[in-house]
Amino acid sequence: MLSTKETDQYQRHLSLPGFGVEGQLKLKKSSVLVIGAGGLGCPVLQYLVGAGVGKIGIVDDDLVDISNLQRQVLFNHDDIGNSKAKVAKLKLSLLNPNIEIIDYPNRFNSSNAENLLRGFDIVVDGTDNFSTRYLINDACVICNKILVYGAIFKFEGQVSVFNFNNGPTYRCLFPSPPSAKALPSCSEIGVLGVLPGIIGNLQALEVIKVLTGIGDPLSGRVLLYDALTQQTRMLKLNPTKDGLAVTSLKEISLPCETNQNDMREQIIKEISPQELVSIMEERNEVFLLDVREGWERAKSKISPSFHVPLGEFESSQRPVLPDSLSENKKIIVYCKAGVRSLMACQSLREHGFKELHNLSGGILEWESKGFPVS
Repeated sequence: MLSTKETDQYQRHLSLPGFGVEGQLKLKKSSVLVIGAGGLGCPVLQYLVGAGVGKIGIVDDDLVDISNLQRQVLFNHDDIGNSKAKVAKLKLSLLNPNIEIIDYPNRFNSSNAENLLRGFDIVVDGTDNFSTRYLINDACVICNKILVYGAIFKFEGQVSVFNFNNGPTYRCLFPSPPSAKALPSCSEIGVLGVLPGIIGNLQALEVIKVLTGIGDPLSGRVLLYDALTQQTRMLKLNPTKDGLAVTSLKEISLPCETNQNDMREQIIKEISPQELVSIMEERNEVFLLDVREGWERAKSKISPSFHVPLGEFESSQRPVLPDSLSENKKIIVYCKAGVRSLMACQSLREHGFKELHNLSGGILEWESKGFPVS
């Protein structure tokens, strides 16, 4: 039954033909686990909480950062530095005190995945990296949970429903992780702020459709959305034998996501800000290369340095560098925090450059030591 307060709050649902009290009661009896309370997770959570899903879990070990506020509109400046999962629970409880909200301010990993999923009917993937997406998918297959998937990249997004009535899984769409070369620069890649809101709302809609039985869920189909043209395309997706054959959980480590140690050892040497200062003071010949975006460089840069954004390294052609730059020249590459510079060094190595060094911690570490920027 619905209480008087619930009846008042959900009256627009109750008066909706084909939904009504029956649909609302289905939502009240349902439970959803949302993994990731970021760009996608925020709108998913806001609309599922508003819709009256009876139990919602929030998994996220991250803290609110000022850079999140451009798209994660559940948060504000007062929340910076606090747990996303805990802040989300507090604010969402004010939106709808009639439901149960559980926060899990922990990293989703292979040791806790199955236990987390077993307490919920459906899972929403609001993460932003391939390794966690594969882990979520595999856990859903093992635990027989429906997975509502969403992803964004720059101006584009995609949505689908996996593991629904023996339908395809994420591994049917992406059988294996992409190569390191195909990976974007992770957290440092751009995205249009409103795009996660659009894709996240579509994910919330798919959850409601599955839970209430209305409409036709996006199982066996992937909705592709282009924000610049406001056009959508539908990709047909069939189940594959390998995509359904998941029997155990194994975390996948990808070069640009968390563990950079192997890449550092194989490709380049690390150089500290202090070492770079010594080199510059001794006027040793060195080529300092900044691979950040132009807008980042306009805010601050280490001088003198040459600028080539990482995007220009992602093709098979040699990046546009001075013709006089010898392949034996000592090159020190820097970015914001040391991730993009690793990718750039890998590309430079493939083009024959030998003396490659990465500025450890990037310009953030440089500035934290009090060294000058211009």
